[in-house]
Amino acid sequence: MAKGTHDYVEDPRNQEILINVNGDMTPRAEATVSVFDSGFMLGDGVWEGLRVHKSKIAFLEPHMDRLFEGAKAIAMDIGISRAALVARLYETIAANGMTGCHIRLMVTRGIRSTPYQDPRVIISPATIVIIPEYKEALPSTVENGIRLFTVHVRRGDPAVQDQKLNSHSKLNCITACIQATQAGADEALMLDPQGFVATCNSTHFFIVRKGEVWTSSGDYCLGGITRSNVIQLCRENDIPVFEKNFSLTDVYGAQEAFVTGTFAGVVPATEVDGRVLTAGRGPMVERLQGLYKDMIERDVA
Repeated sequence: MAKGTHDYVEDPRNQEILINVNGDMTPRAEATVSVFDSGFMLGDGVWEGLRVHKSKIAFLEPHMDRLFEGAKAIAMDIGISRAALVARLYETIAANGMTGCHIRLMVTRGIRSTPYQDPRVIISPATIVIIPEYKEALPSTVENGIRLFTVHVRRGDPAVQDQKLNSHSKLNCITACIQATQAGADEALMLDPQGFVATCNSTHFFIVRKGEVWTSSGDYCLGGITRSNVIQLCRENDIPVFEKNFSLTDVYGAQEAFVTGTFAGVVPATEVDGRVLTAGRGPMVERLQGLYKDMIERDVA
């Protein structure tokens, strides 16, 4: 079954990986957390997806900024310093002998004494889990793109649950994903409370109109690292780029569309709600894919 931009080829080496659980290297089959863990029990925590390229974690600093700022926002003590966490990431990569992989870094508030939401029942330090896997986006996804379906599930008001938080609580995105996949699409396109285009359930959304690149205002979406990098690349290469409100009518009339994310980078969105925009990647997407690939090489050099 397709997994949208996160579709990948199964790699048998992943069955033998060592997972870092609170500093201990544990075989995949034995890696567990408590049923009283805050992440399992309540989705109470923050996380990051990281790409390792040529033994280096790409765009490490902005990822660490987002993680620690998110932890501070929810008054969660990660329990170790930023430098110590980075060292733990590289220890995990080295223990698995990896030069390239995708990492899921998860930090939860820790173990609770009883099933209850109040953080005052926490009885342990934060739980820190690092899962490295041999995972690359399918070339067919990067070249041929994905199909999007606009769902009824909206991105929430920050006073309800701030979408800037990269939290473990992803039910909003999960219900959007379910509706899109049941409609036969690969991922969900989500609107903001006013009905303007916001983002996708697991990636950020862009359109191309008359040589200009548009993305949402960013008011109702996660502060995406790849999103920011693509905006930067556009500005550095004289590509007009705008963060603004726009509607589905603007999307349906666009010449190209694409999504961005740490896992797959820049991926064409060839179809939105049955409107075919491109057959595979268009010229702007192809150019941005090349620029983004070069940016990664510079960052890890």
